[in-house]
Amino acid sequence: MSRKAIPPWGRCSLLWFSLLICVLIPGIANAQPDLKVFVSIKPMHSILTGLMVDLAPPTLIIAGRQLPYEYKATPEQVKKLQDADLVIWVGPELEPGLVDTLASLNHHVKVIELLSHQGLKVLSSRSQPDQRDPYFWLDNRNVMILLDDLTKLLQDLDPQRAHVYERNRRTVLSRLARIDREYEYGYRGMKAGLGVQYYDTLQYFEQAYALKILDHVAASPKQATSAAALLKVRARLMSGEAVCLLTEEGLPVENLSLLLQDSQANHGVLDSLGLGMTAGPNLYFDLMDHNTDVIKVCLNADMQVAAAAREQAQREDAVALEGIGSGQFLLTDHLGRLVSKESMLGKYPIVYFGYTYCPDICPTSLQVMLQALDLLGEKADQFQAYFITIDPERDSIGVMRNYVQYYDQRLIGVTGSRDMIDRVATQFKARYAKVTEEDDDPSSYLMDHTASLYVLNPQGEFITKFAHGIEPEMLAEQLRALLEP
Repeated sequence: MSRKAIPPWGRCSLLWFSLLICVLIPGIANAQPDLKVFVSIKPMHSILTGLMVDLAPPTLIIAGRQLPYEYKATPEQVKKLQDADLVIWVGPELEPGLVDTLASLNHHVKVIELLSHQGLKVLSSRSQPDQRDPYFWLDNRNVMILLDDLTKLLQDLDPQRAHVYERNRRTVLSRLARIDREYEYGYRGMKAGLGVQYYDTLQYFEQAYALKILDHVAASPKQATSAAALLKVRARLMSGEAVCLLTEEGLPVENLSLLLQDSQANHGVLDSLGLGMTAGPNLYFDLMDHNTDVIKVCLNADMQVAAAAREQAQREDAVALEGIGSGQFLLTDHLGRLVSKESMLGKYPIVYFGYTYCPDICPTSLQVMLQALDLLGEKADQFQAYFITIDPERDSIGVMRNYVQYYDQRLIGVTGSRDMIDRVATQFKARYAKVTEEDDDPSSYLMDHTASLYVLNPQGEFITKFAHGIEPEMLAEQLRALLEP
């Protein structure tokens, strides 16, 4: 049957209708096509998926339970990647099979290697110093940094939808802040015992949250397992020095029975790659919750305390930065001089809350702060470091004086009454809680506490805070930037 011809007047009507649509709804005529974004592994795909809610989602390159170490792109996948706008991968240490594929892509494809990102904290492998440790996302502060940079990248590539990316960024950031609050406050389950790993995947997590892992067998499945490393880890488990062996979901574990045979050690299975989880915007947060719960159980932590900390963090909204450091207070420094809001004006105060009996986090944070000031050279004179105790019952003026003298004359130790300390901590939104064990001497308690560094301007207004785990070089760079016009 022949198709009926459209009369001339009908063609004109169709033309005018099309023009009318273009005039009345210009977005239809000029709508920018969806970005074609590809992401190599599940944890990073999860963050990008969160940023692209209500838009075309990113494509996961290494899907299901495929190991990134073993992945090879199929011809069909290579063809799809050639048509991408943006490809994000970790780096050759984790996805060696992607190196040649990404090098062969068309010039219009923007490729981002995350391990080469200048803003991230990237550590060297402890077993292979010439290699980078790829598990940077297990420090969620790295992900917070990436979130801002990825948002800007997407906005630059897709400016018409910039408002959508910004809205989604705020949603993801609030979820990341929940993780930060939970681990920063009430996360003492990490200190219940000591563990060993089969693969060295937790270095970033250790630094971020003061976790101590004694040893590991191999850096990754790419590294051959040595008999000496196996026997060394087994000896730690057999002696009871380590109460926990941590392995990774999906990664091959040779001689597991040999490691655990005749020992009383627990066995925990992490999933740092999210291999056993469904890809999507929730995966990163499920992964972090899963790993921390596995670590706590494996180290014989008090899970009721851990659950209470998580519930509290989930109830709280993201910490509002406005108002930090505002309000009046009267405290005393380690030389008996008055410390008030007014006495802190004139320089950039760097404020840290801790206590002199703190076994690890406080000394580390103070050293980082003072090393950063050393790196600033003469510019360090524009900053003033304060160490405010959250344990005034034990940290008297004399105790603070003796403590401070071991660090640096630039550090001012601050104490005061319990009521005034509580008041100042509330003003800075710093949290702390006394931790006691039933069998312990009541005077030997510990304090769980916020471990951030707060920075105010010379007028006493809050500028920013830096989470525990920042490197001295990065802190110095950030402080130096505050002085630039």
